[in-house]
Amino acid sequence: MVLTCPHCQKQHNIDENLIPPNIKKARCKYCGNQFLLPGRQETVPAAPTTIQPVKAPKGPRRIAVSISKGGVGKTTTAVNLAAGLSFAGFKVLLVDTDTQGQDSFMLGVKPKAGLTELVTEELSAEEAVTQARERLWLLAGGKSLAGIKRLIDRKDFGGELTLAEALKPIEDQYDYIIVDTSPGWDPLTVNVLFYANEVLTPVSLEVMTLQGLLEFLKSIAAIQKHRKEVSLRYILPTFMDKRVKQSMGILEKIEELYGQLLCPAIRYNVRLSEAPAYGQTIFEFAPGSPGAEDYRELVRKVAGNPKLLR
Repeated sequence: MVLTCPHCQKQHNIDENLIPPNIKKARCKYCGNQFLLPGRQETVPAAPTTIQPVKAPKGPRRIAVSISKGGVGKTTTAVNLAAGLSFAGFKVLLVDTDTQGQDSFMLGVKPKAGLTELVTEELSAEEAVTQARERLWLLAGGKSLAGIKRLIDRKDFGGELTLAEALKPIEDQYDYIIVDTSPGWDPLTVNVLFYANEVLTPVSLEVMTLQGLLEFLKSIAAIQKHRKEVSLRYILPTFMDKRVKQSMGILEKIEELYGQLLCPAIRYNVRLSEAPAYGQTIFEFAPGSPGAEDYRELVRKVAGNPKLLR
């Protein structure tokens, strides 16, 4: 008997007498797919009288850009990832939880309010959120966040959910919520990890940052004991310079340890450091630069769509 695989059209010569009577399917040795043997129809179960619709996941993707070490391009990554996703057509909210408030500076906006006013309910969400670009909104950080940290510390119960409670009423307006965190480990960083489901960790290619990554992974593991939804999804190498042998060695080590989480590296590019002075993203300031191309690649990686921003 000659069988033709319906998937790859390869033919198979099979002795029908050698096939047990209870076997209804064969597997193609070329493409690996199964197909039904002629004359051996499967029993089709009766259709249910009521079909229950499959519920799609609710809410936006909540991504924290975080690592406890500073100087790794964390804010640069948060701002350009958020902007890139918005330029690709998504509605994005960028949340700055750093007392330095650099996200506003990098986007060239001067918000009158931000995250502090939203958390304390001094202002409504419409008043606290600033539109920075088309499809990109900002909840600004700044020095006033120090008071929020004290507020969290004073709570007897549920302090770690302060940020989540503040953002929940407005989060469904967006496709992505990107949260930029401060260096170090403080109550607001813990709040971010109790809110985000995905963590993107920028890692500059130097020995001390690699050590910082290991410590940060321990901190995430501690959070996961209480909140299993959060996980490290992306490790982003930054400041890659192929002329520096040590950097390439560290990149190889990260790939060896965390290859499945590794994103294409962000190359060292002076345009990335120049863009904030003009209040522009890298896509606006130098769209043809290596830095812009690398962050476009990150947008494609995170969105899971290789056709974006082509």
